[in-house]
Amino acid sequence: MPDVLDQDEVDALLAAVDNGQIAGSAPGAPAPADSGASEREITVYDFKRPERVSKEQLRAITALHEGFARNLGATLSGFMRTIVDVELASVEQLTYSQFILSLPNPTCFALLAAEPLEGSLILEINPSILFPIIDRLLGGGKTATAIPERPLTNIEFRLAGKILNLAIDQLEEMWRHVVPTAKFRIAGTESNPQLVQIVPPNEPVVLASFEVSMGEISGMVSLCLPYGVIEPVLGDMTKRDWFSYRQRKDAPELKSLVERSLKHAAVGVAAFLARTSISVKDLLCLSPGDVITTDIKTASEASLVINGNLKYRGKPGQVRGKRAFLITRAVEVDEVI
Repeated sequence: MPDVLDQDEVDALLAAVDNGQIAGSAPGAPAPADSGASEREITVYDFKRPERVSKEQLRAITALHEGFARNLGATLSGFMRTIVDVELASVEQLTYSQFILSLPNPTCFALLAAEPLEGSLILEINPSILFPIIDRLLGGGKTATAIPERPLTNIEFRLAGKILNLAIDQLEEMWRHVVPTAKFRIAGTESNPQLVQIVPPNEPVVLASFEVSMGEISGMVSLCLPYGVIEPVLGDMTKRDWFSYRQRKDAPELKSLVERSLKHAAVGVAAFLARTSISVKDLLCLSPGDVITTDIKTASEASLVINGNLKYRGKPGQVRGKRAFLITRAVEVDEVI
């Protein structure tokens, strides 16, 4: 038979279909399938957005960076001298181009070298939270202010570097649970994320998004993990291994971290020599030179109260022209002022 039908043959076929002599299907209708194909499960796959990280590995990454968020919140609270809350908002897979398009311009965009892993990670701090943090470091308050739409100045980059280094230290500590020799450092910073192309646009990445809150102000911090960088260790990042390690190691480390963060917290200290009660009438009649008597002997110990709680007994005095308090002992559980 010839490979190409002539016009008469095409007309004959169309007439046969119209008369019902040949079974046909309407345009756009699905082709008939055999019984085996009808029972086959079909999964939709988007080649523009490949998913190479399994759900189990995503759960392990989520658990790992939940610990990072807690530690970073405690560290920032101690550094900023105010309560800073950091929560893991989401962990998702997407392409590098989608990640870049989701970022504001300008922003604080840092490339992290993650030795011994090959390649770079990305840590981005949104200006909506970075500028209030810088304002706080320079003496401002916690109230919301207008966010300038401009790149960071050299001084602001230096201050942002302190925040980045705190985050890198905590990130390095958590990643050592997976890579014992992990060492992170800042390889470069940029204000325009469009100028940084560390992987091809269609390269899959894992994006961990964190919500940082400081008083009434909140903003996002993003950690981008390119698939090519974390692929060698994905096999070790299982949920079971992570939780078993966390149960053994995390409690002492977190306790030590909280203790270090609280060492520089300010507390109120007051010394009470004695206490008594008088009537309102006597109080109104007091004048300079009057003496109020108590049942406490002059040689008795005074009370040292810290933030409203009785903690120590001792003796008040003076050292080099300043008021002082000599602690002699800690109080018992049932003691009162």
